[in-house]
Amino acid sequence: MQELISRQLVRYLEERGVEHVFGLCGHTNIAVLTELGKSSIRFVNTRHEQIAAHAADGYARMKKKAAVVLSHLGPGLTNAATGVANAALDSIPMVVIAGDVPSHYYGKHPHQEINLHADAAQWEVYRPFVKRAWRVERPDLFPEIVEKAFQLAESGRPGPVLVSVPMDIFSKEIDTALFERLRPHTRQLEKPSLDEAVARRIVQALIDAERPVIYAGGGILLADAAQELEQLVDHLGIPVAHSLMGKGALRDDHDLTLGMTGFWGTQFVNDACRTADLVIGLGTRFAEADCSSWDDRYTFSFPPARLIHIDIDPSEIGRNYPVEIGAVADLRQALVALNRVAREMLPAGRRNEAMRARIARYREEFAAGNAALIREDRYPMQPERILSEVREVLPRDAIITTDVGWNKNGVGQQFPVYVPGSILTPGGYATMGFGAPGALGAKLACPDRVVVSLVGDGGFGQNPALLATAVEEDIPVVWVVMNNCAFGTIAGLQKAHYGTTTGTVFAKDGQPYTPDYAAVARAYGAEGIRIQDTAEFKDALARAIASGKPCVIDVLMRNNPVPTSGHWNILDIYSPNAKISHVSID
Repeated sequence: MQELISRQLVRYLEERGVEHVFGLCGHTNIAVLTELGKSSIRFVNTRHEQIAAHAADGYARMKKKAAVVLSHLGPGLTNAATGVANAALDSIPMVVIAGDVPSHYYGKHPHQEINLHADAAQWEVYRPFVKRAWRVERPDLFPEIVEKAFQLAESGRPGPVLVSVPMDIFSKEIDTALFERLRPHTRQLEKPSLDEAVARRIVQALIDAERPVIYAGGGILLADAAQELEQLVDHLGIPVAHSLMGKGALRDDHDLTLGMTGFWGTQFVNDACRTADLVIGLGTRFAEADCSSWDDRYTFSFPPARLIHIDIDPSEIGRNYPVEIGAVADLRQALVALNRVAREMLPAGRRNEAMRARIARYREEFAAGNAALIREDRYPMQPERILSEVREVLPRDAIITTDVGWNKNGVGQQFPVYVPGSILTPGGYATMGFGAPGALGAKLACPDRVVVSLVGDGGFGQNPALLATAVEEDIPVVWVVMNNCAFGTIAGLQKAHYGTTTGTVFAKDGQPYTPDYAAVARAYGAEGIRIQDTAEFKDALARAIASGKPCVIDVLMRNNPVPTSGHWNILDIYSPNAKISHVSID
């Protein structure tokens, strides 16, 4: 039987269990939109393709399967590119289905085509960051390409893929047997583990080490391996440090959680890693910010420390540090093997009470150092107080999204996360504008959980049109706009090194300037609260969550830098040998 590709595509997505498609209309994709209108799949209509890509990213992080983005050609595809690249750098599975120019117009430079150097080549825009980009050249190949796209996006190291479809192909008929023949194919590939000999070598190295540290990355959360990690930690008594993306891999109230490393880490956490004699890296790429620009005076020192590295992506093993044992494996399967072997080789386990006591003392000292800032009643608020009161109000399993700046760096350093996978942050690409729309996708994926986005005024101002989607689709997210009238982190850098804040603060006639984001929210039909006094904030947040409506809380914040003892090589570029970091611009 012959049937339209657009109709068969939507049926295929239904059979895969796709519940939401994120996107924006264009003349190249309305055939698909028409079929979605007849489907059980919910089309999440956005006002900008970057919102669609970030929302799909947040959705995929919580669902742990590929999200689907529907895009238009040309400007639609390039608008979405930043969000898709963000997903790529954070290993988030995503299938982007984009309309393309009609196949019979190749070489004629039709409406909205990118065609300066090659004909019919818009898909090449995505080549640097997607796992693969297809351009569908024949209608009969479309079913096989779509099946391959989902499999590739979700297997190995997850990531986005692009399927670029000439619009006339969406409107062609093909035999339904071409899609039906794919149904017996598995929808989930079996994942590699560690063999017995390698698992025993790794466990023996951990047992023999005097100062071992587990270094957890975002791969733990992608593999849904937090429970297995905690079992290994509890049995062997090994402390756990984490990258920014690994925050929450071991809950922050576990008595062997050290904290985040690197430039935004603390002296205690960085020193624990730097002085370790053995580090086992789990699902991490040892990125620059997490490793203090790989300067062995600050966070990691390989050698003399030895490194064991387990990752699903072989290209990450040994990329930045020499590795003694490198193993390619799914983190959950690997930890299952390590736990089994550890119980055989060391049945009684060990407690490591000395390290537990050191961590407890460190936490007390860190809390004491922040106590005055948390108690301060002045307005604008101290960022430490904002984070403290947000944590007090939220349930343990609330989902937090961050953007970039204080809300990312400060949250990574000092905001406790109690449920693995409940913090979504743009780590690899550090994309300003991720946090606010990412929360939409997270809430759609987990409608029964509280979702709060901690975002700066710079980040929220990128795409406030996301509020239209929140209102239209009844997505009750709370956005806390930590508003310092600036791109605050960059302003602090510029002031410290160059004595100016040109282009980094928002001002009019010499005074700080900010839109009234609460009024903007109300204009879109959402709730909006503008905090006028520090004492108002906590109750306002509790009311916003209880309302069950999308709500923006606009709170002015002091522009103080996140305290850090780590290192970032850019500081040496700005001011060689000066030991200057960030300063307050208040």
